[in-house]
Amino acid sequence: MVELDQMKFELQSYENTLHEVKDSLDLEGKKKRIEELEMEMEAPGFWDDPDSSNRKMKELKNLKDTAELCNKLETQYSDIETLIEMGHEEEDPDMVEEIRGELDEFVEELDELRISTLLSGEYDKDNAILKLNAGAGGTESCDWCGMLYRMYTRWAEKKGFSVEVLDYLDGEEAGIKSVTFQVNGENAYGYLKSEKGVHRLVRISPFNAQGKRQTSFVSLDVMPDIEEDLDIEINPEDLRIDTYRSSGAGGQHINKTSSAIRITHLPTGIVVQCQNERSQFQNKDKAMQMLKAKLYLLKQEENAEKLSDIRGEIKDIAWGNQIRSYVLQPYKLVKDLRTNQEVANADGVLDGGLDPFINAYLKWINTKDKATEE
Repeated sequence: MVELDQMKFELQSYENTLHEVKDSLDLEGKKKRIEELEMEMEAPGFWDDPDSSNRKMKELKNLKDTAELCNKLETQYSDIETLIEMGHEEEDPDMVEEIRGELDEFVEELDELRISTLLSGEYDKDNAILKLNAGAGGTESCDWCGMLYRMYTRWAEKKGFSVEVLDYLDGEEAGIKSVTFQVNGENAYGYLKSEKGVHRLVRISPFNAQGKRQTSFVSLDVMPDIEEDLDIEINPEDLRIDTYRSSGAGGQHINKTSSAIRITHLPTGIVVQCQNERSQFQNKDKAMQMLKAKLYLLKQEENAEKLSDIRGEIKDIAWGNQIRSYVLQPYKLVKDLRTNQEVANADGVLDGGLDPFINAYLKWINTKDKATEE
């Protein structure tokens, strides 16, 4: 049958990709590391240091998950080949749909694993801290900020990641003026670092009685949640520490007293805020952790352009600085201006369908890095 021949050709086109992914994963090295970690777990005193043991347990799980997925893909490849041969022998049209489903699942999982091999940055495996800020435009921009917050939380849910609100400020009439939240999950920062920049929305404004098109802007800063204690010296005189009353979303976990903390690092202008913890002391600790992470990243960069980029500084949250446009009127289209990736299903993107943009960015940045090395 023609359909089976086409699927056989499509499957074979992924054979080299499967081998390349397997080679890049260094499965032998992972196997040795798994054995090392399992031996450490059996040693007396392993659980004496909870932080260290938890990190190693997390590493072990990730190594095993990766190895199992790679083995599963190899098995799937062989199984699909066998199914195609059976389909030819039996000439059963009902098998075409079954094989199509198996092939689509194989391609999706292979692409996901291949993308994960591009996450080789020092902090790519860490959790991510995101901060959304509404731009000029009042209620319209605040509403757009709320839409983006929902988009990222929906994406996180689909990935099986958890979301923790660290700081939240409601818009005056609707939406969100600013929100800082942490996305917890394997490679969260590696995926979400692609989202840093200005996001532009074009639509018929629900807040405009004349029904005119409105353009709104929201900036997003993304940083890794670096868990280890960073060796960063901070002069107390360089800090301005303010306390304020917690507000906004967060339910019972937001303490409605003046326990929220805002720390401003005067030499760099970096501002970090936290209101999610149960005490002022805990909020201050979390804010200082965030500040140290930002300063550490700054320290790694040599030139001012990269330094500004790591700080998440966006001079104008306005036209000309956006990384992505979301057009809902007069047509529907989401386009990334760096990679030229486009998705016509704008509603699907706003419901958390970000993977096409994240994957395109990781491929694009990997290609750029290779070109730079050459």
